[in-house]
Amino acid sequence: MSEKKMAIIATKGTLDWAYPPFILASTAAALDYEVQIFFTFYGLQLLRKKLQLKISSLGNPGMPMKMGPVTVPMPVVLQALPGMQAMMTTMMKQKMKAKGVASVEELRDLCMEADVKLIGCQMTVDLFEFSPDEFIDGVEFGGASTFLAFAGDADICLYI
Repeated sequence: MSEKKMAIIATKGTLDWAYPPFILASTAAALDYEVQIFFTFYGLQLLRKKLQLKISSLGNPGMPMKMGPVTVPMPVVLQALPGMQAMMTTMMKQKMKAKGVASVEELRDLCMEADVKLIGCQMTVDLFEFSPDEFIDGVEFGGASTFLAFAGDADICLYI
């Protein structure tokens, strides 16, 4: 068993918010931390068999947008236009692929190979009437007390 522990709570279900928990967890596991991620509310989307994650910049006015040689924040008024979310998602996926960034699925698989424990919030599953078959194999379902038993002893606790 590892000497160090990292506990992560993942609460967001968008493409841009999918990366931090999986990158941090896989890195910590590679550094021999024992790692658990608790996926609750919209974060539970990251455990679905078929990911359909989108970018949502409405809550992130600092999202950079390249306009020729200048990078400017994405204006909030543009974000509300019809089709903008789909366009931003496509652009982000293309940019990540061009830069060689691993997909969310690849990072998630890497975490599972590194024995990162993925816990789906049972209350959220019940609340949104999900079926456990909608999620990837290897997910453990439990309540907050399941996760807190581990997080209470963790060296690092992160809320994402």
